[in-house]
Amino acid sequence: MDIASLIDHTLLKPEATPEQIAQLCAEAKTHGFATVCVNPIYVKLAARLLKGSPVKVCAVVGFPLGATLSQVKAFEARKAIRSGASEIDMVIPVGALKAGDDDLVEKDIVEVVEACHTRGAICKVIIETCYLTDEEKVRACKIAKRAGADFVKTSTGFGPAGATAADVALMRRTVGPGMGVKAAGGIRTLATLKEMVAAGAGRVGASASVRIMEEAQNG
Repeated sequence: MDIASLIDHTLLKPEATPEQIAQLCAEAKTHGFATVCVNPIYVKLAARLLKGSPVKVCAVVGFPLGATLSQVKAFEARKAIRSGASEIDMVIPVGALKAGDDDLVEKDIVEVVEACHTRGAICKVIIETCYLTDEEKVRACKIAKRAGADFVKTSTGFGPAGATAADVALMRRTVGPGMGVKAAGGIRTLATLKEMVAAGAGRVGASASVRIMEEAQNG
């Protein structure tokens, strides 16, 4: 298993500094991670630091609550892509899903998907599983698939709980083999990463990526 190529090396803390983003990018180049995942304000810096390397830049949109307007999320996605992001992780309006307003959720995702796909970027949809029942998780995944998203993702890492293997397996069963599933939130060990991949994740978001790689190299 090429572990590094599965990992979005992530730093989304509000207090993250440019120096820490530079370190994130250096680590990503050293280990060959799939992407660095950063807040939109740092996309331009990350893209400059990663120029010429295979590591891509992933930006979060509507993060972490998902409660911004759909048009604002789409604008944020377009700006991030223009600044150098090639992947966008957006958060759904969780309250709308829980209220049964599937049309609003779908329109929200569609706006961002279109902003991404017209510019050649990938769109991942964060459903924030910790707030959802299994039935709601299934509905969220079906909506994201209908909206044309490339991935569904478990969590922001800012909720009260992160990814579980059971949720990843449920999401994989729901979207089928042709769509991506990303596990994120609380993945700090090699064993947990492998558990998520075994459950059906094709990508993993982690801030403990370097520690995971050291574990893999020493094991």
